Amino acid sequence: MTLASLSAAWPEMLLALAAMALLMVGVFRQDGPGTARLVSWLAVATLVVVGVLAIFVMPEEGRKLLFANMFVADVYTTFVKVLVLGAAAVGIILSIGYNEREQIARFEYPVLILVATLGMMVMISANDLISLYVGLELQSLALYVVAAFRRDSIKSSEAGLKYFVLGALASGMLLYGASMVYGFTGSTNFSQLVTVFGQTGAASVGVIVGIVFLIVGLAFKVSAVPFHMWTPDVYEGAPTPVTAFFAAAPKLAAMALFVSVMVGPFGKLIGQWQQIIVLISILSMALGAFAAIQQTNIKRLLAYSSIGHVGYALIGLAAGTKDGITGILVYMAIYIVMTLGAFAVVLCMQRDGRMVEDIKDLSGLSRTRPGMALMMAIFMFSMAGIPPLAGFFAKIYVFMAAVEAELYTLAILGVLTSVVGAFYYLRIVKVMYFDEATESFDANTGRELSVIHVAAGLFTLLFFLFPSALTQLADQAVQSLMGG
Repeated sequence: MTLASLSAAWPEMLLALAAMALLMVGVFRQDGPGTARLVSWLAVATLVVVGVLAIFVMPEEGRKLLFANMFVADVYTTFVKVLVLGAAAVGIILSIGYNEREQIARFEYPVLILVATLGMMVMISANDLISLYVGLELQSLALYVVAAFRRDSIKSSEAGLKYFVLGALASGMLLYGASMVYGFTGSTNFSQLVTVFGQTGAASVGVIVGIVFLIVGLAFKVSAVPFHMWTPDVYEGAPTPVTAFFAAAPKLAAMALFVSVMVGPFGKLIGQWQQIIVLISILSMALGAFAAIQQTNIKRLLAYSSIGHVGYALIGLAAGTKDGITGILVYMAIYIVMTLGAFAVVLCMQRDGRMVEDIKDLSGLSRTRPGMALMMAIFMFSMAGIPPLAGFFAKIYVFMAAVEAELYTLAILGVLTSVVGAFYYLRIVKVMYFDEATESFDANTGRELSVIHVAAGLFTLLFFLFPSALTQLADQAVQSLMGG
């Protein structure tokens, strides 16, 4: 096997080498904010280069299989990887100023983000239950550490421990499901499983039990109800840039993996798992809508919001059609832009160099920081699904897919929970524009944060002018995944 024959895996190889190289840079330089900033920007540059390389080596037609058919590269995997790499790069940029202010600027942070991103890329390209698990654990182990990165904070340590314990439980369930599938089919390879189920068109009880446990493990990673219990506490306790990263890149990668597993090897068995996806979709939408109403902490509110958004995205998977999967990709792409933009605004919520996280701290923001209030209002209206913002199109695509698949009840419940969820999004807008102004936030919060939330706000606001640019790319990705 030559290096040229492994071209489809070059992005992962480059990322692994870069992570080790940056670790050595940090070790041999004197530790401190300067080293952390240097390694962070080098990590961002690495992610950009890897993203360009992923596009460059993308197979133009068909799928390319490597490493005993355990690794797959196609348009679908490239599409998702580029989004994940972009989200990871923005996540690191968001953290630079924050980590320096909070005196937790250490070079290990961007290296851990690179390692987690490498795990996500392996997950996305997994064509076997074994490579799926390896990628998932590589991602998870790094994320457990960054969740508890602020070692002198009880909340951060608690967040890391909760994530670790519940993550280990979910990994065990996923492994048990994989073992059941292997025991009853004799294979863990996706391509072989497609052949097995394509011939029979049916599955034994053991396989169905295995699929259920796989769904449980994957539902935990996307924080779908009832496997969401870690999300609010981890989002609140982890450092805010870590929370922003969690809400974007890992969630997108896990959702892409969820899709490729369910419509790939188990696509012929949709009748066996569709009802489960419908149920967790409904539960996620309902909990995301109602539980967020009582929240006073902006990070906890965005945690429940993310649970609700996962529920909406799962509508597309429940449909099980090409339009449904296209809807998921469009939804998740728009979601990560809105989320990163909203967290960029949250990171600007500083007084005397200290972070504040209560929703009431946004009171009168339109009079003290009108630009910041406008960006936050755009993100909140978009998350609520109000036209013509990007979030409206995201929901329309998955709702239309559900209607075309005759899942009318699911689509109606999605619309109703969107109406309920609009309450707490609009409450934030009301607080910013109609409540009495409180003490203003610090004026100098970093140019990077301003650039990110303005860029995300413009994308969200102007998406209606060019929706086909994203939908066509997503459609091409789904065609490579599902064929035809």
